[in-house]
Parts: sequence; C-alpha cells; structure tokens
Amino acid sequence: MRDSRPQLLDVLFDDALTTEKGPLHNVQQRALALLKLNRAVRGLLPAQLHPWCRVANFRQGVLVLETANASWMMRLRYEQPSLLSALRAQILPSLSSIDIRINPALMAKGSSQVQDVVKTTENAQSTAPLRHLSQESADELRGLAARSPEKLRKILERLASLAGERANATSRDK
Repeated sequence: MRDSRPQLLDVLFDDALTTEKGPLHNVQQRALALLKLNRAVRGLLPAQLHPWCRVANFRQGVLVLETANASWMMRLRYEQPSLLSALRAQILPSLSSIDIRINPALMAKGSSQVQDVVKTTENAQSTAPLRHLSQESADELRGLAARSPEKLRKILERLASLAGERANATSRDK
C-alpha cells in the first residue's frame, strides 16, 4: 500500500540523495518520461498545434492530452488516428487510446508563445538588410526603358529613380 502519511522535506531530500528508490526519485523519473513523451507527440503533430496542446498523463495504456479550447480539440481529433498509430509503432506499443481534455490555462500560455514567435519574426524582419539599387543597375534600367513600350518605360524609369535610396518598401503612389 502507498505510504501517504506526511513526511518532513529533510527526510525526502536525504532519501533522494542516498538512494535512487526514494519518492522524489520516482516523481522525477515520471516527469522526465512525460517530458520525453510530450516531445515525441509534438514531433508528430502539425506545428500550428504545438502551443495549444501538451501531454498531461499516460496511465493504464491511455494517453491524456490537454488542449486550450474546443476549437483546438477538434483539430487535434482530426490528428488523433494518425497520432495513435504513429505512437504505437514508434514509442508506446501498449497505447490503447488517446483521451483529449480541455485545459483553459493553456490558452494564456499558448497565446504568449504565439506572441513571442510574432515578436521574434518582427525583429528578424526589422534587422533584415535593406534593399539597394546600384547606380549601374539604374543606368541599365533607363537604357532598357528607352527601347520599351510607353507603359513599361514609365515603370522602368520609376524603378531606376530609386537608385541610391535605401528602403524596405517602394511607394506606389507615383
């Protein structure tokens, strides 16, 4: 039977240091196994589901997944058969089913992860090198414009006029 009486933290930590059979060791091993399983599940799911889904538990052949809301739950249900067969083949042959539950706390965590990704992509775009049209290229464009029909000539001349400017976007109002 399980020992459920209260114990001092000193006793728990001392047991964990001296033996690998202590209660904290069991908890640590279980947590590590669930983290590995979570990484495997995330590797099998589409990237859009990653912030909104996680492994909650694995008990008696049933994998429990948590998701942020009913919308993500439906998307995860579409992936459930392929996820079940892939997990059975690769990692958990004893897996009998997948249970999907809604955990609203994931909504806040997932939205913060999505915002972080958006911020990093915006930072990457702001640090991207700016476009530059050299004077030689502008001269070639003007020469090509002289031999082109009028509509194309105007476009090429407008493009050539950007030589020497550094800009991320061109003005289409001209």
